[in-house]
Amino acid sequence: MLSNTNLVWFALAITSVILWVRRRPGRNLPLPPGPKPDPLLGHLRMIPGENQPDVFSEWAKIYGDVMYLEVLGRKMVILDKIEDAKALLDNRGANYSCRPKIATFDIMGYKRFLAFMPYGAQFIKHRKMVQQYFGKKESLVFTPGIAEEARLLVKNLHQSASGRHLDYIRRFTVSCIMRAAFGHQVKSDDDIFLAIGHQASYGINNCGQGGNNIVDFFPWLRHFPSWFPGTYYADLARSCYQNVRDLHDVTVDFVRNGMVNKTVEKCFVSDQLEELGGQDNPDLELEDIKGAAAAIFIAGEDTAYVTISVFLLAMVLNPECQRRAYEEIISVVGQGRLPDLSDRGSLPYLECIMQETYRWHPVASFVPHRALDDDIYKGMFIPKGAIVFANNKSMAKNERVYHSPTTFDPVRYLPAPEGRGEPHLTSIWGYGRRICPGRHFADIVIWTAMACILATLEILPPKDGKGNVVLPELKPTDGIITGIAPFNFEVRARSEKATSLIVAIE
Repeated sequence: MLSNTNLVWFALAITSVILWVRRRPGRNLPLPPGPKPDPLLGHLRMIPGENQPDVFSEWAKIYGDVMYLEVLGRKMVILDKIEDAKALLDNRGANYSCRPKIATFDIMGYKRFLAFMPYGAQFIKHRKMVQQYFGKKESLVFTPGIAEEARLLVKNLHQSASGRHLDYIRRFTVSCIMRAAFGHQVKSDDDIFLAIGHQASYGINNCGQGGNNIVDFFPWLRHFPSWFPGTYYADLARSCYQNVRDLHDVTVDFVRNGMVNKTVEKCFVSDQLEELGGQDNPDLELEDIKGAAAAIFIAGEDTAYVTISVFLLAMVLNPECQRRAYEEIISVVGQGRLPDLSDRGSLPYLECIMQETYRWHPVASFVPHRALDDDIYKGMFIPKGAIVFANNKSMAKNERVYHSPTTFDPVRYLPAPEGRGEPHLTSIWGYGRRICPGRHFADIVIWTAMACILATLEILPPKDGKGNVVLPELKPTDGIITGIAPFNFEVRARSEKATSLIVAIE
C-alpha cells in the first residue's frame, strides 16, 4: 500500500497532469465544423466508400472550407480551399509533414516507400536520394531518352488498333521510368517489367482512398480470416505482397546483373548500388535502394499514365483544342521534325493544354497528412494526430477560382483579353516537405508525349458498328492515384508530312 506521503505526491502529480492538459493552447477552442456525429460511431455511417472528394466538396458548401470528422476516435480534418491547404501544409509544414500509418500499404509490403513514409530521418534520407537524381536540372539528362520513347509512342499509336492505344501509353510511361530508374528500355509487349509494374500498382489503385478504407480505420482486421466482415482490403493487400516484392527485388537484381555484364544503362539504381558498394554513404542499405526505386516507379508511372490518358480523352472531346495546338506547333517547329523540350517556351497554348489537363482531373486528389502536434487555425482547434486531407479535386473545380470549372478550357490561363489569367493548379504535386520530388521528371515525360502526339496525330472518337460517332466519358476511379476508366479512340496522321515523319521513326 502507498504511504500517506506517497498518496499526496501521487495526487499532486495527477492534478498537475489534468491542469496541464486543460490549459494546453487550443483545448477550449472549438473544433472545425462538420456534420453532426452519431454517438460512439462518429461519422462512420456518413463517410462513403466511393467518390469521397465529391461528397466532401458538397459538405464544404454547408459546413465551410475546413471541416472536422471523426470515426471511432480517429480524427480527420478536410481542407476544401487551396489557401487553407497552403497555410497549413506549406507554411506549417513542420507540423503536417507526416503521413498516417496506412495499414493496407503496410500489408502489401511497402515498408520503405517514400510516399507513405512517416516524417523522420529515413524519410529525409530517401527524399534526398530521389531529389539528387530527379531535380529540375538533373531531370534534363533524361530528355534524349524520353524523346526517343515519345517518337516510338507516336509510331505505335499510328500503327495499332483502337483498342490497344492505352496499352501503348502504359508502355511509354513504363519505359521512361524504367530507363531512368533501372536502366532498361521496354521493347516489347511481353516485357517482364510491364507485368511487374502493373501487378505491383494494382493494389494501390484498388484500395480506395489511401488511409480511408475500413482496414486503415481498423488495422486489427488484418488478423481476421477472409470470411470475417470488413477484411476485403486486407485480403487484397495480402494478395499483392509477392508482386510488390518482385518490384523491389527482381528489378534491382536485374540492374546488379546488368552492371556485371555491362548490359544496363546508367540509372538511379546503378548509381545507388555503386555508392553502396563504395561505402561512401554508411547509412545507405540495400532495402533503401529497393524502396526508393519502387517508389519512383509506382508514383511516376501511374501519374504519367493517367495524365496522358486524360489528355487524350480531352482531345477527343475538344477537337478545336487539338487544331489550335497543332497550328501553334507547326508555326514554331515546322513540319520537318518533331518538337522537343527546347521548343517549350515558344509553345504557350500547348503549355495551357497541359496545365488544363492537370486541373481537369487531378491524379492525386485526396492524399493524407497527419498533425504531429495540437494546432490552432482561424480560431479552430486541430488536435494532435488528426489526419488532414487536402481535397485537390474540389480545389480544381472551385467556381470562385475557375470559370465554368467542369469545362476543359486551356485559354483560361492566358492573360486578358483572350483569357482570364486563372492560376495553375500547383497542388497536384503535393504540399510542403511532401511535395513530389520527381515532379520535374514527370512533367518532362508528360509534355514531350503531348507535344509529339499533337504534332503528328489527330485524336478522334471511335465509331460503333453502324459508323456512328461514340463520344467517351470521363469516369474517375478511386485509389491513391485517381485514375479514369478505360476508353477507346482512333488516330490518323495529320498530313502526308506527318506520315513521313512517323514512318521514318526507328
